Amino acid sequence: MTEDPRSGEARAERLLRMVCPSRSRAEVLRKLLWIVPWLIFLSAPVEDLVSGPHTTAATVAGCLGLAAFTGIYLTLVFRNMSRPFPGPVVGWLAAVLGVLAVVLSLTLGGHWVGLFVYVSVVCGAAFPLKIAYGAIPLTAVAMLCVVEYDGAGGMWTLLLLVLLIGFAMTGVRQLVHITIELRQARATVAQLAANEERLRLARDLHDLLGHSLSLITLKSELAGRMLPDHPERAAQQVADIEQVSRQALVDVREAVTGYRRPRLSDELAGARVALTAAGVSAELPAEPDLDGVPEESESALAWALREAVTNVVRHSGASRCTVDVFRRQTLDGAFLELSVEDNGSDGPGTGPGNGLTGLTERLEKAGGMLEAGRAKRGFRLAARVPVASGTDIGSPA
Repeated sequence: MTEDPRSGEARAERLLRMVCPSRSRAEVLRKLLWIVPWLIFLSAPVEDLVSGPHTTAATVAGCLGLAAFTGIYLTLVFRNMSRPFPGPVVGWLAAVLGVLAVVLSLTLGGHWVGLFVYVSVVCGAAFPLKIAYGAIPLTAVAMLCVVEYDGAGGMWTLLLLVLLIGFAMTGVRQLVHITIELRQARATVAQLAANEERLRLARDLHDLLGHSLSLITLKSELAGRMLPDHPERAAQQVADIEQVSRQALVDVREAVTGYRRPRLSDELAGARVALTAAGVSAELPAEPDLDGVPEESESALAWALREAVTNVVRHSGASRCTVDVFRRQTLDGAFLELSVEDNGSDGPGTGPGNGLTGLTERLEKAGGMLEAGRAKRGFRLAARVPVASGTDIGSPA
């Protein structure tokens, strides 16, 4: 059976809490409960100090040496993994630990050889990997020399423990570092997602409010001109303004919640209304063929149509606007293209505005592209999105 990735990740998180600075008494207690079992190899030296045939001076020196050894070990393993010491400090402390292990083992007997296990752990936990891979075998060789000198038994078992535990500690340290990098990556991804959501909301609000407010402005001007002589027609314009305002409010709410996906057919109907209200002669296609077009691509084309019509109404001064939707086969594959062309003399500006920039981002996200610039008889905007390869491809009429 394969291991659940979430259980492995949970173990990594628990291990990370063990080596990171404690933030509460509960974490201190959990860390102590995790550390104590690993001090089992100190039981032999402690028993030797309590019941061994040593003089009082040797016992006191052994206690002091064991306390110094344990303190340096715990400091290097658990403090150094969360807030590393400078390299020279680690080297000196590890050297002191090794010297203590050799001196205590040679002077107090074979019961103290287990200290080399902790020296190996420090080499795996505190040294850079390249140095650790050499220091761990060197620790094993030093232990063999001490065991050979003392004539103690269990040499091969200790040798295996020194090597295995030391190299296992290098893996533990890499796991901790990978977990830390994973947490940092998650924080970065969350920040990028928040930035992307802000950009999406900015694009949606710009496109929604720019179109709706332009239409409201036009209809307000018409109502103002009709009011003295044609109050009934002015009232109709006011009713249209109310309808557009209510729809804009609904659109803004949907955009904020992220649920809005405009449909191209709806935007074509809205474009006809906006262009007619502005006094622009409109030529628009019937219901477009959207077979094989993903929802995201259709949504991007709908936004492109809305932005293009808004620019025609607000900036172009055009008297005629033609909208085409057709399929095109290119070297890059099959595309559905939206073309909006007017005969106005005024373009959208000297450079790409927020609307065109937002459209470019939308289309690129859907795998499409945007072209906008002067045409022979005005200004033309063309937006393309890919379609499924299995659909029939036509050509522009």
